[in-house]
Amino acid sequence: MEGGNQTSVTEFILLGLARDPNLQIPLFVLFLLIYVITLLGNISIIVATRLDANLQTPMYFFLFQLSFLDLCYSSAVTPKTLQTLLAKQKTISFLGCALQMFFYAGYATTECFLLAMMAYDRYVAICNPLLYPVIMSRKLCIQMLCTSYVCGFCNALIHTSCIFHLSFCGSNVIDHYFCDGPPLLVLTCSDTFVCELGLFIFAGFNTISTFLAILISYTFILSSILRIRSAEGRRKAFNTCGSHFTGVIILYGTLFFMYLRPASSYSMEQDRVVSVFYAVLIPMLNPLIYSLRNKEVKTALVKVWKQFFMTF
Repeated sequence: MEGGNQTSVTEFILLGLARDPNLQIPLFVLFLLIYVITLLGNISIIVATRLDANLQTPMYFFLFQLSFLDLCYSSAVTPKTLQTLLAKQKTISFLGCALQMFFYAGYATTECFLLAMMAYDRYVAICNPLLYPVIMSRKLCIQMLCTSYVCGFCNALIHTSCIFHLSFCGSNVIDHYFCDGPPLLVLTCSDTFVCELGLFIFAGFNTISTFLAILISYTFILSSILRIRSAEGRRKAFNTCGSHFTGVIILYGTLFFMYLRPASSYSMEQDRVVSVFYAVLIPMLNPLIYSLRNKEVKTALVKVWKQFFMTF
């Protein structure tokens, strides 16, 4: 693998989502609207889970962290996308590209691990309700959160250093709207076999291990729910984990479609469209999923917005 000291590229050009200039303004308005909703939704949940006394449990501790991650990894991509939609010079510096990839990959991977931790929390709540306050202590919650961040940003460091250690000495035009791995690997003039193999192993391990942890947790949860005799009890148990399960299906469904489809069906255009879903839309959808399906969160959000409007 050739070292980064042979790199002659100092900046990249982002081609963006659409080549038609007439689509730039409509896309800017659409992405801006999505980003504003993402900010409002996630900040609302962050404030509600911090201020409402009824939401001071491990489940809402993890929901707070999920909203924070959605806010961060959406902000790693969307603001630059909005800028390039309006700018004539759609450039990003070499360092800026590396930082965007690092933070995006870090927050996105951390979210996968956090979803696995949230599945374990739901498993304990439903399968061991009497021991739940003892098992899910604040110390354990913080340890689980720190583990998610360490795993997420270790993966991001490996991912980013591997790609940006390669030599970029030809074209600097990225056929994408942000700095992602596949479109950057196309541009390098180094041998990418070792890098691609390493990225495949690490990305595969992170995705499959977290998904298996979630799957195992929900297998035990479903088995426990089916043993509940009352219909009301089963309904409450399903409601307890329904929002999380919906979020998992949306995220991992997109990831598996992205990375496990046949190579013959891969195209950069399809990659751009799918990446909009997991990089831009999912951070907007998560607050809606967790608030619309949870009565306590809805009540807390109503209080937050009432207090907000009363201050004006």
